[in-house]
Amino acid sequence: MSDLRDLYQEVIIDHGRRPRNFGPLAQASHRAEGVNPLCGDRLTLYLKIADGVIADARFEGIGCAISTASASLMTEALKGKTTAEADAMFAGFHALVTGVAAPAAASLGKLEVLGGVREFPARVKCASLPWHTLQAALHDASKAVSTEEIA
Repeated sequence: MSDLRDLYQEVIIDHGRRPRNFGPLAQASHRAEGVNPLCGDRLTLYLKIADGVIADARFEGIGCAISTASASLMTEALKGKTTAEADAMFAGFHALVTGVAAPAAASLGKLEVLGGVREFPARVKCASLPWHTLQAALHDASKAVSTEEIA
């Protein structure tokens, strides 16, 4: 196995077993729910945004290791970012996991390890669910995000 694949598996296992920023966020200013009906992943994302900057991000729910790890890594990366930077991160991450285009490495940092999911097309929705839920939270979507409604 390649070093990158080993790293991918190690990060997924670590964040899947010990997710960071897991649990509700008191006084969240933004909230959204997401579901992947095929895999059974469900999550609620909480954001505390002040003056256009994400001061805190947390999530709760149940999901496979890939979905949980993606949400964990995402919430770590979001803290201190502007909402515009978060939108750009979404675009870069989506391109990375779908293989559409190679995003700039600096903009994704350690999130790049999740690019390995594109080798498993059935799991791309698991990895991208937290990110689509982020978009719903940032843009005040009123209904839950479903991976079956995402193009």
